[in-house]
Amino acid sequence: MTSPIRLTKLAKRAGCAAKQPPGYLFSLLGQLPPLRDPQVLVGSATADDAAVYRLTDDLALVLTTDFFTPIVDDPTDFGAIAAANALSDVYAMGGTPRVALNLVGFPDDRLPPEVLGDILRGAAAVAEAAGVSIVGGHTIKSEEPIYGLAVVGTVAPDRMLTNAAGRPGDWLVLTKPIGVGVITTAAKNDVDTLGAIGEAIQLMRILNRAAAEAACAVGVRAATDVTGFGLLGHLRNLAYASGCAAEVDLTDVPILAAARHYAAEGIVPGGTHANRRFLQDWTTYAPEVTETDQLLLCDAQTSGGLLLAVAPETVEDLVRELKRRQTPCAARIGRLAAGTPGRLTVHRS
Repeated sequence: MTSPIRLTKLAKRAGCAAKQPPGYLFSLLGQLPPLRDPQVLVGSATADDAAVYRLTDDLALVLTTDFFTPIVDDPTDFGAIAAANALSDVYAMGGTPRVALNLVGFPDDRLPPEVLGDILRGAAAVAEAAGVSIVGGHTIKSEEPIYGLAVVGTVAPDRMLTNAAGRPGDWLVLTKPIGVGVITTAAKNDVDTLGAIGEAIQLMRILNRAAAEAACAVGVRAATDVTGFGLLGHLRNLAYASGCAAEVDLTDVPILAAARHYAAEGIVPGGTHANRRFLQDWTTYAPEVTETDQLLLCDAQTSGGLLLAVAPETVEDLVRELKRRQTPCAARIGRLAAGTPGRLTVHRS
């Protein structure tokens, strides 16, 4: 009997944990010449989730791409998660994804073509559920399997969400629990003794469409999605771009129980450690916040939830709308505050 193919065994780094760390990227992006096209509403300057290009006063394109090596073993799940993760960038801008292109790297000397077919079918199913047409793409030979999408969406310029519109006093609301990076690392290393990978896969496959629709319906000010830089990394970007500091109450952060268990045992992705190192210069942790807590807050997520900054008078409406639309969670985890832009404080109430 042939043993099932383990895609994660072909990947040195899995999912969004394979991203270059923020400290590496930000120094490079800072060397690029500034964009001068007035139709570019959002570029790379604020480390936002996608670019936005205005076509008319009423219509703008949302442009993004995301791809990575396998985070799970099943090819269909891999394709589905990668697609959901790429589409999330458009949702984080308040946009509607419309069309996409496949981005494929495939080791055809190590894997049969049927595996690639399953990856593409998994992505196509998620795209169809999102109302997105995958209209083509590009493939190359590679040492590791790589899959993702280049996505084009639309948004009304006066209704787009960015990571730069938060204000002091805004509540921070998270729509998926964190910890999938730790859990997928445990599964990759054959130490998922709690059998948590199934729940992690289910969470990663969930589109952020409902969360984005809820945010737009109630008038959320700022948003980002939580992926490879971890919860604190993406919060730092949002706070910095908004000219705010931020405070997080660890007690209110939804963390997958298995992730806490594994992180306490030292089962943590390399990307998570890199995030924590970068954030040491930006974050003040209260004494009761342990190293394990810090790693979980910095855990490199793949297809995580949206992190929304919402005015105090609107937060109850947002939480109610998120629950009505059955997002995985609707957790108030902290607030933006006046202070040094991007400065984070974490405590436990």
